[in-house]
Amino acid sequence: MTRPVIWQAAAHLLAYPDERFWRRLPLIRQAAEPHFTAFLALVADLGQGELAGHYVDTFDLQRRCCLYLTYYTDGDTRRRGESLAALKQRYRAAGWELMDDELPDFLPVMLEFAACDPSGAALLQEHRAGLELLLAALTERDSPYRHVIGTVCAALPPLSAADRATAARLAAGGPPAESVGGYR
Repeated sequence: MTRPVIWQAAAHLLAYPDERFWRRLPLIRQAAEPHFTAFLALVADLGQGELAGHYVDTFDLQRRCCLYLTYYTDGDTRRRGESLAALKQRYRAAGWELMDDELPDFLPVMLEFAACDPSGAALLQEHRAGLELLLAALTERDSPYRHVIGTVCAALPPLSAADRATAARLAAGGPPAESVGGYR
């Protein structure tokens, strides 16, 4: 199976499990089963309501399980705004125009881009430290989504020493914060 197929399937599996998610699931199972078998088995056991609750609890209520990858490196700072603008420009340069309802650093958006554009693999690699932090947090929570992120990471080149050091630094200190007007 090619990396674009893995990334396309992962983008769908990391979307909120609404009705569209469940309608697409048989197609994803057919196309990407070997790589996502563990996740798909856990999803089948959980069912719709429980998976939706787990998704919200995991990705919306846990800072360490953030699907917005620039958050890991930039936090909620002005620098993150610059990173988001740079990502939008990168997508535009590749002929992509994002919908207004999603930020460009949302992992499913980045995975869709990687599946369709050759420069997307480099984009994911640039955010490797964030992916590793997300994987560690999901593994610690024993979340079924750890299998999806693990497959995404496995489809990338091995973790470099620099990425490993960045991930360790970010894990120890958390995302950056900034003080505006003397308040933090």
